[in-house]
Amino acid sequence: MQETVPETAPEAGSGWPVLEIGRHKKGGLVEQIVTAISVMVGSRALRIGTRMPSVRQFAKCNGVSTFTVVESYDRLVNLGLLSSRRGSGYFVARHDVAGSPQTPAHASATPSAIDALTPDLYSGVSEALPVGAGWLPPEMYGEATILDAVRQAMRIPASRLRGYGHPLGFASLRQHLAGSLSDELFQVEPDQVLLTHGATHAFDLILRSLTKPGDTVLVEEPGYSNLHSLIRHHGCIPVGIARGEAGLDLDALALEAARTQPKIMFVNTVLQNPLGTSLSQAQTHRLLALAEQFDFWLVEDDIYRELAARGEASLAAMDGLRRVIRVGSFSKTLSPVLRVGSICASPSLVAELVRVKMLAGLTTSEINERAVLHAVSARPYKRMIERLVAQLDAGRERSIDCLAQAGLAPVARPRGGMFVSAGWPDVQTPQWNGKLVAEQALKAGILLSPNEFFMLRAPSTVWFRFNVAYTDHPVLQAFLQSIRPR
Repeated sequence: MQETVPETAPEAGSGWPVLEIGRHKKGGLVEQIVTAISVMVGSRALRIGTRMPSVRQFAKCNGVSTFTVVESYDRLVNLGLLSSRRGSGYFVARHDVAGSPQTPAHASATPSAIDALTPDLYSGVSEALPVGAGWLPPEMYGEATILDAVRQAMRIPASRLRGYGHPLGFASLRQHLAGSLSDELFQVEPDQVLLTHGATHAFDLILRSLTKPGDTVLVEEPGYSNLHSLIRHHGCIPVGIARGEAGLDLDALALEAARTQPKIMFVNTVLQNPLGTSLSQAQTHRLLALAEQFDFWLVEDDIYRELAARGEASLAAMDGLRRVIRVGSFSKTLSPVLRVGSICASPSLVAELVRVKMLAGLTTSEINERAVLHAVSARPYKRMIERLVAQLDAGRERSIDCLAQAGLAPVARPRGGMFVSAGWPDVQTPQWNGKLVAEQALKAGILLSPNEFFMLRAPSTVWFRFNVAYTDHPVLQAFLQSIRPR
């Protein structure tokens, strides 16, 4: 059998077509490149064995970053459309593109049903308007700073390619975090900082380390939906403590703690998800006293701290990490795709958490952690956060006004952050609920997060968590007006 001889792609600007891609077009640059090349391969405009332009050639020809090209080529390799040969580059591997050539196999269609773990609420791939998502548009984070940080991280010394990295995480980032927290909130040493794959990974490690099946775990209600599912996954019993505009119902908490003897309570001190409210100094002091009285751990979910006003209450600062475990994340101030979070705890507890982290997955990505360090230590970072907070403040006020036009009122007036939870509090028709409305919204190309996602018990009212970056979109406005209770 005669071997196919690879053809060499022309140099940039001398024959290779410039793709019709751009930031103004729908979908990210990577998605556009993958789609365009998939079409060319599927239509046989690129023959099997054809060598693709080098990463630098493609980037120069199409006016994109080399990082964008690398990710695009990697996706095409994963799809089986390209192959990679060390020292030779990338080659067309096959023509049988799965599905329509206009829709690569990796592209996720909008689902026909929705729940709290619907992948499209997290992936950013769906064509649906992500009104209920927990991430912001890339341009709000500061794309240039993040892309530059990723490029810098890719220049990792060759000596660091040996081994898995330290189980605690990249030492320089832990030192930076310890220094920042010590300056702004509470004294902490680098060895008390454990890096994780985001906050949800941190919650998982804490539950693995401190609970056993049958233990009671207190959560806020409404609260973070994935946490409820994660607690159940570990065989524990989640018990909700009501949270509203005035904070936690601490009297109910005391009764539940006496009745159930909880092992842990998870709490958002500032800018709670989904309400956007913050606990007062008085409430946090009483919460700490109840944890002491009934001997349970407090896990402070502190991922929105950088978006909050300075001086807001901090359980970790009040307690000094004796009974409080502080969880942080960079998903709300940098791109969530970096997946870097942190746990701050007492030295003895960190030792146990490290052991469990190693059992469950050895280490976390040093490249991601290097990228985060480059971003947060860069000169523009603080200005980027200030700009992000200003954008969110304006978006929140605009969202409240837009929602009011459709008859929706905030469940609680948020103190800051990226969410407004609002709905029709007086509507209590059993046949009409948030989940039903969310299913209708999917058909209209909108991803909503109904209050069922955030509750342990079936709610008696109808409301949704709205991402303020997308709430003023005319498609959403038209949909809300069309379903507005009369």
